[in-house]
Amino acid sequence: MSSAVVVRYQTTVDSAGANRELVQQVYAELHETKPDGLRYITVQLADGTTFLHLAIVEADENPLSRVAAFHRFQQNLGERVIEPPTVDAVTVVASYGF
Repeated sequence: MSSAVVVRYQTTVDSAGANRELVQQVYAELHETKPDGLRYITVQLADGTTFLHLAIVEADENPLSRVAAFHRFQQNLGERVIEPPTVDAVTVVASYGF
């Protein structure tokens, strides 16, 4: 059984670069540890401050919960964003190359 979630938030202009670096650290750790049961993508919109994360978890426990860089990313998120992130459970209808 899998679950999918989309998280959307907008950072302050001054925090966008730091947020991007923290996201990249999460992916560096994921590439190193290669956890099973996770498909994950993060995009930064053209405005430079809006980020979207799509996580598809095909495991009993979300592998991100064991990623130290993900915990560092979450630590001061409230200070980097304009308002709290929106989190939506979604259903994957179709995908290609993901």
